[in-house]
Amino acid sequence: MGFTKFLYGTIFGWKIEGDFDRSIKKAVLVCAPHTSYFDFIVSVLARRILKIEINFVGKKELFKWPMGWYFRWMGGAPLNRQKSENKVEAIATVIKSHEEFRLALAPEGTRTKVESWKSGYYYIALAAEVPIITIGFDYPTKTLHIGPAFYPTGDITVDEPKLKAFYKGMVGKVPEWT
Repeated sequence: MGFTKFLYGTIFGWKIEGDFDRSIKKAVLVCAPHTSYFDFIVSVLARRILKIEINFVGKKELFKWPMGWYFRWMGGAPLNRQKSENKVEAIATVIKSHEEFRLALAPEGTRTKVESWKSGYYYIALAAEVPIITIGFDYPTKTLHIGPAFYPTGDITVDEPKLKAFYKGMVGKVPEWT
């Protein structure tokens, strides 16, 4: 653990602002702005420092030999991505099937500039009946921000502006995509 903190804070120069409510075992984590693969490294080190399980879903083919063990160890869960399957419901089922599952998602759906977020994160949280927790990457200050739990009301037009307000002023690794 000491090495991870040293690497995160001293070598990379990052800090963590906020923490998770440890009583919340299931949630959708909205991680933004997502502009670089380095966001993954920042996140993996932070979860180790915070000693909290954070998960992801991936196509089931990733979880086969030889790399399947690694993706599971990293907190991954396989997802059957058939065209006929409702992905929101499938992911909500994955969350519900675990005792503890905090699903990290990038609402942009990509690492490039987008005009709007994809809505899947919101509907997954509703279907799984879990809160949304905002996670923000601010590269100029090298701060990973963790927001409070937000319980969606079912009206994305009201809720999403409240969620996006958390990210005001945060700048991703590629500023022009923020």
